[in-house]
Amino acid sequence: MAVVLPFVPEEPAVTVPQQPGPMLVPHFFVRQRITLMVNRYEVLAANPDGSEGQLLAFAEQKRMKLKEEVVFFADQAKTRPVFRFKARQRLDVHAQHDVFDEYGTPIGGFGKQFGASLLRSTWDLSAPGLQAVGRERRPVIAVLRRVWTLIPYLGDVWVPFVFHFDFVDTASGQTVMVSERQRSIRDRYSVTVPDPRLDFRVAASMAVALDALQSR
Repeated sequence: MAVVLPFVPEEPAVTVPQQPGPMLVPHFFVRQRITLMVNRYEVLAANPDGSEGQLLAFAEQKRMKLKEEVVFFADQAKTRPVFRFKARQRLDVHAQHDVFDEYGTPIGGFGKQFGASLLRSTWDLSAPGLQAVGRERRPVIAVLRRVWTLIPYLGDVWVPFVFHFDFVDTASGQTVMVSERQRSIRDRYSVTVPDPRLDFRVAASMAVALDALQSR
């Protein structure tokens, strides 16, 4: 006599949610707007002809905060925060900054190398699968900038030197990000990101920090 086994339904396969890949923007611009109490930054797409395109993010840096935090919004009305960076320590030149997506998930970070930056500004930059270091491209300009800031009264006005930063992978030496300051009275930067591992939100945070935190 055949034995009939009871039917046991198969358990549904468990689907492990995949982390979204990095948000890639290979070229964009950062433009600063100065107000009395707040520095505002517009992150703009680059059109194929190299001109400024649509707004990608809008950021504000409130001055005189004990713990640095810059929030990026989807538009100038600030209806939706989309990412941010925040310092781990208060008023510390060694402070490390974490970059978070709109849900509060860390997606990267950066920090200034204080000792190396005394003569030539140097930053560490990290993202999943990536460790990079960025330095001012021209050491002579770095020294001239520092001398300029020490001159009475001149140090409080616009710095006339155009300076650029190059970030390279610490393992391979390959370029991962370049920030070039444009010749204009108002701070304006052209940023290229040839490395697909570097999320746009981390790159944009680093680019804004190069202006907002450079003197610290």
